[in-house]
Amino acid sequence: MFNIIKSGFLILLMSVFLVFIGYLAGGPDGAIIFFVISLVFNFFSYFFSDKIVLAAYRARPADPEQHGWLFDALTKLATAAELPVVPRLYVIPIAEPNAFATGRNPKHAVVAVTQGLLNTLSHDEVAAVIAHELGHVKHYDILIQTVVAAMASAIMWIASMTRWFGIFGGGSDRRDSGAAGWLFVALLSPIAAMLIQAAISRSREYLADDYSRKLMGSGEYLVSALQRISGREEQVIEAQRGSAISPSTAHMFIYSPKSSFLFKIFSTHPTLEERVENLRK
Repeated sequence: MFNIIKSGFLILLMSVFLVFIGYLAGGPDGAIIFFVISLVFNFFSYFFSDKIVLAAYRARPADPEQHGWLFDALTKLATAAELPVVPRLYVIPIAEPNAFATGRNPKHAVVAVTQGLLNTLSHDEVAAVIAHELGHVKHYDILIQTVVAAMASAIMWIASMTRWFGIFGGGSDRRDSGAAGWLFVALLSPIAAMLIQAAISRSREYLADDYSRKLMGSGEYLVSALQRISGREEQVIEAQRGSAISPSTAHMFIYSPKSSFLFKIFSTHPTLEERVENLRK
């Protein structure tokens, strides 16, 4: 219930932010236009943001024949978790080993794993990762994670748009004033995106890790999975010269590599060492 309330608060916060941007751009008329935009955005973020995230990563439904063992593991774990339905299963065609869950509630949940995860981990380790994601499903973390992903993507898009307006805004006093406002929003937007992502408590990752330990009977499967994911993912990112995972959705994944000081400050994930220590308590 708390996560549902938090999701509602974040949706309200995003509406206020959009109206503020509209006011900077066009005064009262702009505020009204952006208020309407916020209503449309909130509708889509609640009902369709999971589909948008899956489409962004070109995720495809898993093949029952090719991934039969994966369906069996998911079904057994979902039954043990007493979920109302077995979540849909998707595979993301990227080399980085990772996974996430999405959807608005346990009846409309999706578990997505990357091809890199299937290529890197053993069956038991993959099952431990899925059990972690089912912990997010069970505790309604997926609602707030999915809504925040949509918000962060929107804010980053707004930041890009405002920078363009700030550079090419024109020369009159009114345009200069508008350009200054757009530049202010351009500076504020990335900070707002990070703050919204940081609103997801890091304790939720600990709870999901604990849920994996509960379903699997041991935390060592997830410890081994996290250690192999972290090492392999860093190798893939270095080879690709960048991660295929967008910063706006990094909080959804089971492992989020941190490449800078700011990422560590606003991280939604505990460190690998902290998670291993927690699982071995």
